[in-house]
Amino acid sequence: MQHIVNDHILINGQRIAHGIHGTGEPVILLHGTPSSSLIWRDVVPRLTKAGYQVHVYDLLGFGLSERPRDPAVDTSVSAQGPVLEALMNHWGLESAHLIGHDLGGAIAKRLAIFRPALARSLTLIDIVSFDSWPSPRTRELMAAGLEKMITASDADHKAHFREWLLSAVQHKQPYTDGPLDTYLEFISGPTGQASLFQHQISHYDPKHTLEVADRLDELGALPVRILWGADDAWQYPEWAHKLHAAIPGSELTILEDGGHFLMEDQPDEVSRHLIDFLDRQTTRKNRAANA
Repeated sequence: MQHIVNDHILINGQRIAHGIHGTGEPVILLHGTPSSSLIWRDVVPRLTKAGYQVHVYDLLGFGLSERPRDPAVDTSVSAQGPVLEALMNHWGLESAHLIGHDLGGAIAKRLAIFRPALARSLTLIDIVSFDSWPSPRTRELMAAGLEKMITASDADHKAHFREWLLSAVQHKQPYTDGPLDTYLEFISGPTGQASLFQHQISHYDPKHTLEVADRLDELGALPVRILWGADDAWQYPEWAHKLHAAIPGSELTILEDGGHFLMEDQPDEVSRHLIDFLDRQTTRKNRAANA
């Protein structure tokens, strides 16, 4: 498939794939696991058409960014924050609207708490939070020993994770005909299979979200939007309601017929909600400037 990252930069010696699309108010899209910026491919053109400059990138250890050979390289949620800050500096952004999915939402949430001046608004889509992760299924996988999974045959690995990826969506046929094989390629093969466990699954640790759980009320100083798939089998909608209750003034919408990869199932609806929210923040900013 055609990727939406088309440039590269070295950050602390590690290559990060990124891209900029459109002009206007800056928006940063952060993906989660086990996906890449590709998950935003149907959202980006809608945002640019609505007058926003969209910044996308693949997290360190994911997608087209570098998958470090050394398993000791930290690619956790906490470690991804400084990478995002360095990218913002490279892009010349003093602040931006942050939109994060899954792990990307946890990264955006931490940045908005620790560096609030960098966030104009915050949108959280089916994110990991509190101790909502890893899922029971992934906990079993981790308990069985990651080394065993790293050395599994290519056929067994692909069969297992193909089924796992399919569980992230409601609309399975268009997903199978579309990005599924690309997502699977990223986490398979001599590099991808080891990297999945060493730089993604090994860092599935709720300590990164629990660290900020008692500070979520601070996000009430920002406009916050929460979008969630009603059929999310990875992060149940109950977590969306808990987040909503913890963040004063936040807005919550549960989208029907949507799984964990909500942008795959409902790209039009997700884009519509994002644009409505962003437009309201832009209008509010303009009114304040003219007051």
